[in-house]
Amino acid sequence: MSPVPGEAAEAKRVLRRSLLSERRARPAAEVRRLGHALAEVAAGLPELDGVRTVAAYVSVGGEPDTGPLVARWHARGVRVLLPVLLSDDDLDWAVYEGPASLREVRRAGRMTLREPAGPRLGPGAVTEAGAVLLPGLAVDRAGLRLGRGGGSYDRVLTRLAASGADPLLLVLLYEEELRESVPAEPHDRPVHAAVTPAGVRRFGR
Repeated sequence: MSPVPGEAAEAKRVLRRSLLSERRARPAAEVRRLGHALAEVAAGLPELDGVRTVAAYVSVGGEPDTGPLVARWHARGVRVLLPVLLSDDDLDWAVYEGPASLREVRRAGRMTLREPAGPRLGPGAVTEAGAVLLPGLAVDRAGLRLGRGGGSYDRVLTRLAASGADPLLLVLLYEEELRESVPAEPHDRPVHAAVTPAGVRRFGR
């Protein structure tokens, strides 16, 4: 039986704490090594053939390293949009133009983020992407994603649905973050694929 909303929210908090603790304990050298493995797998996805614009993000801390994948896309001539966190936790977007186009931004009460310094395109720019790379802590066998709880990407997914856009939704994970189930609430939407260093788990579109 599915948990009631309050129970699901608490279960998410408990699981987030555990997964974040595991990520913090992962050595930086391993994060970098696995980031290259993740890029190798994700860059070869046939679902991305012909996609000219992707929305991604710059990983921080022990998150699966998105840097190598973003660099590959950029080198291929793919237009890569990266998020700029707004004061209300919504996301604006700007184009990635290489490592020098990123700046460190310290957000009150948050870790330092690396954001694109170029012109902002507006929150709706994400609807132009043929693929969206979503941050996540875990994904279950139904494709449901456990996010970090800030709600920024829930807004992105709502915006995509409202616009009629249907990009490929991807998550980069460590192998052990593929789980049988994760707590879910009614607003949660499944992703289409989870990429780990060992391969791809697809959930359909």
